[in-house]
Amino acid sequence: MTQAIAPRAAATTTGGVAFRVRALLLLLLAVIGAVLAGAAPASAHAALTGSDPQQGAVVGRAPTQVSLTFSEKVAMSDDSVRVLDPKGKRVDTGKATDLGGTTYGVKLHSGLPDGTFTVTYQVVSADSHPVSGAFTFSVGAPSQTSVALSDPAVGGGVVGALYGVGRYVSYAGFILLVGGAAFVLACWQRGAGVRPVQRLVVSGWLALTGATLALLLLRGSYVGSGKVGDIFDLTLLGQVLQTKAGAALVSRLLLLAAGALFIAVLFGAYARRDEADATDEGDASGRSDASDKGDGSDKGDGSDKGGVDADAEKRDLTFGLAIGGAVVAAGLAASWAMAEHASTGIQAGLAMPVDVLHLLAVAVWLGGLSALLVALFRAPVETQIDAAAVRRFSRLAFGSVTVLAATGIYQSWRQVGSWSALTGTWYGQLLLIKIGLVAVLVGIAWISRRWTAQLSEAPQAKALATAGAKAGAGTGTTAGATARATALAELRTKQPTKVPANSRKSSSGGSDSENADSRDSNSGHSNSRDSHSAYSRRAAQLARQQTAVATARQKRLRDADPARAGLRRSVLAEAGVAVVLLAVTTVLTSTEPGRTEEAAKQVTSSSSQRSGPLSLKLPFDTGGQDGKGTAEITLAPARVGGNEMHVYVERPNGKAFDIPEVKVAFTLKAKKIGPLPVTPDRIATGHWSAIGVQIPMAGDWEIAVTVRTSDIDQTTVTKNAKIG
Repeated sequence: MTQAIAPRAAATTTGGVAFRVRALLLLLLAVIGAVLAGAAPASAHAALTGSDPQQGAVVGRAPTQVSLTFSEKVAMSDDSVRVLDPKGKRVDTGKATDLGGTTYGVKLHSGLPDGTFTVTYQVVSADSHPVSGAFTFSVGAPSQTSVALSDPAVGGGVVGALYGVGRYVSYAGFILLVGGAAFVLACWQRGAGVRPVQRLVVSGWLALTGATLALLLLRGSYVGSGKVGDIFDLTLLGQVLQTKAGAALVSRLLLLAAGALFIAVLFGAYARRDEADATDEGDASGRSDASDKGDGSDKGDGSDKGGVDADAEKRDLTFGLAIGGAVVAAGLAASWAMAEHASTGIQAGLAMPVDVLHLLAVAVWLGGLSALLVALFRAPVETQIDAAAVRRFSRLAFGSVTVLAATGIYQSWRQVGSWSALTGTWYGQLLLIKIGLVAVLVGIAWISRRWTAQLSEAPQAKALATAGAKAGAGTGTTAGATARATALAELRTKQPTKVPANSRKSSSGGSDSENADSRDSNSGHSNSRDSHSAYSRRAAQLARQQTAVATARQKRLRDADPARAGLRRSVLAEAGVAVVLLAVTTVLTSTEPGRTEEAAKQVTSSSSQRSGPLSLKLPFDTGGQDGKGTAEITLAPARVGGNEMHVYVERPNGKAFDIPEVKVAFTLKAKKIGPLPVTPDRIATGHWSAIGVQIPMAGDWEIAVTVRTSDIDQTTVTKNAKIG
């Protein structure tokens, strides 16, 4: 019966863990897929806030240069700004210059023809994100152009998607590396010798290193052509290395080299010293037992002195690893802070160290949570995490969340700037989602803290104590120590204390068969080979049975504490939310900040192209007999350049009003332009029209309509409207 149940129990245990791991992986893939499926080209973090000539403007003569003003500093190459004539021929000199502040210009050739010119730009913002766009202006009068006005898909496509995945993996690797190492040093030093914890931290280092190398290769194509074939272009790679983003990635790789040395010491000399200390404790216990019987009291004094020295050495090594690890972790966090959002905008000098603290707090919290999850689910029974270590992490996580909240509030104010941007911009909406996920995570963490408060001694410690107590009561202290050592050996080798009866019979039968085959070996080699094969099969079957029994025993020990089982469930839920939170954070770091987006909207709102004609109704009263009516003026397409204007004059009863004269004038007071008079032609009773009405610049124009109803009765009525 044991043979049938034990394998099934083992399968259930292994299957349960595998199912949870698969569920987390599926959640991760689903989040990445959703992010990439809805990802357009990367949002620009620098917005074009002005230009000379302005977008859509009509100038009397060709300018000598075109200047562009951005919301922050940008990096430019020789082809960053291009100016094309109506036939699509390039008319700029090709070298963009810094005109001071955030304004950049490019010189134009002389002798340019009249018509519509197209300006395209593709630059890199100060926070390392690509920015592109295009606009037009006209010389003399607007004309047809062969240039298609479409924004390049900079930062999008396959390369953009790969770059986004690389960013996510780099954040995840940083969290696992820093948080896992911090968990071992600050909370569970015995975890340095636990293989699953070692694999977690090393996996974080490998992920961060691989993602950084990939980002370095992808960077040139990401901010440039966006072509997959340019990923391995060494010329582009050389250009990337000269940029701020490239320098940050190279610095990250150098710090990861130091991180590799840190990991080697942590899981090498440090872990071996911890194991040696555990062995010394066992030997010291044995010597103490012997000394209680009157043997070797002087040796006990020497052992105590050696133990003090070993403890001091371990504390020194722990302190050195903590200092070195903190320096490497801060440097890795700074490689993001010095090249992204925190490095530009207001209060950059304060924002960068705050961003470093924010990243470290996230890593310690979520990375430590991942290490705790691995310790609870994957650590061997003999190295189960103890309640004291879980409580230490609980306090560490609380401190990390406090730092996270303080730095997050400052960053939110700095990047959003207003309540309207919090709800009216994509950055603000993502920030609200992130805040909601953090709140859910804190709520689950509160449940985990309740389970942590109920934790008792680790199951294997109970087993050792029980074994020692029973043996000690029967045969003395030395026998109790021997029993504890035997129990520890059984746990470490994961061998069951009992083997099923039918398994023992199978083993005995295999031995008898072997003896019989040996006695009859002279009768033929074929019988010997058959017997040996049968014995091998029986031995393999016995090994499988023993493994199944050991696995079932481990499961019983793990589930012995209901609080520990509840903690595993809550920590698993925290990890699931953390996966989604990390994906939202990755998207947030590649999204235009709300403060910048609102500033760009305010600038472009006055110069945006209208989608339809303008229509205004202006009531008038000339003061004479039959002097009341309404003048309706329409302007199409109501944009910079040539427009068609119609004026309709009606009586109060709605019938056409036949009046002697109508005049119209346009004034842009903000730019001191105008009044620009327009005298329409009479088309029919109550209908006047003018074609080719030129609006030189977008803005809030004052439209004045002068109506004369007799030789002496006339009036002028005005109304403001946005044109262009």
